[in-house]
Amino acid sequence: MRASLLSLRKGAVATALGSALLLLLGVAPTGSANATPTDQRAAAAAGPVSVNGQLKVCGTKLCNSRGNPIQLRGMSTHGTQWYPHCLTGGSLDALAGDWNADVLRVSTYVQEGGYETNPQHFTNLANSLIQQATDRGMYVIVDWHMLTPGDPNTNLSKARQFFTDIANRNKDKNNILYEIANEPSGVSWSRIKSYAEQIIPTIRNIDSDAPVLVGTRAWSSFGVSEGADESEVVNNPVRASNIMYTFHFYAYSHRDEYLATLSRAADKLPVFVTEFGTQNYAGEGSNDFAMSQRYLDLMAAKKISWTNWNFSDDNRSGAVFKTGTCDRSGPWTGTSPLKPAGVWIRERVRSQDNFPTA
Repeated sequence: MRASLLSLRKGAVATALGSALLLLLGVAPTGSANATPTDQRAAAAAGPVSVNGQLKVCGTKLCNSRGNPIQLRGMSTHGTQWYPHCLTGGSLDALAGDWNADVLRVSTYVQEGGYETNPQHFTNLANSLIQQATDRGMYVIVDWHMLTPGDPNTNLSKARQFFTDIANRNKDKNNILYEIANEPSGVSWSRIKSYAEQIIPTIRNIDSDAPVLVGTRAWSSFGVSEGADESEVVNNPVRASNIMYTFHFYAYSHRDEYLATLSRAADKLPVFVTEFGTQNYAGEGSNDFAMSQRYLDLMAAKKISWTNWNFSDDNRSGAVFKTGTCDRSGPWTGTSPLKPAGVWIRERVRSQDNFPTA
């Protein structure tokens, strides 16, 4: 998400600090403890990971363990330094069971009060959320949410440490995808490629099976937002296997040129839309559901997996929950706690053809 997200809602700070303290003490935030271990095991047994197993990239598609192309649909968290209280047992139960989501993207910001301020805390928090999603049968994208500065090489040593720690903890799971650079900007594709070719071996030496998602130039737009297009990646791909390239869009701002780029790129490259919104590029303002549906129709036709931004109660229109929902610990299910964008995206996440099969 390209806008700065430094401001917190009034009243959220105390709750977030309380959740952070619990995590520092080794206690995962649970919120509404509706689900018993038996419930979680049942959900996991019926969930998309049970159906599809270890994912892999085959050609230009994301495929299940039997080599069949699939499409995952789900949600991205907001920055975990600001909204851990939106990621509770109750809210994650709702995402898995009420929304029928396949995947949770766990966004660990590097700057803006994130990882660099307390690496151990934010690693523990990511691991906690990974496990909670795993318990509910969902796939997990581990998002290294570098945003400013836009050159991922700036955080290379931090990224090595983070992915080493995360991979060592989760290498035996079959539901992990690693997103190694959220939205590079103001940097050449060759620099991003160089970064990817240094970080991917760090992961592969520990976890050899998980797909890796590589951010593209100009806020993961395949360069469109800086006057380029997907040809620079097509002509100079990352030298690694089992990888996908990320594309982000915000439908009110990113119109036909972006949609056409996504369509062309997906015919030549494996693409995962790890972030999108129905609003402007800052996740604010009016929702353009018509343009958003054009994107979703294209992604369904080409089996492009996606996660929507974002699963929080931020005051922006792009956050799915009404402001104050997380402070009140719900309610989480149904449409009553949701903003218009939340109602719209929940319906599309939970559509009947959502769960990949066969």
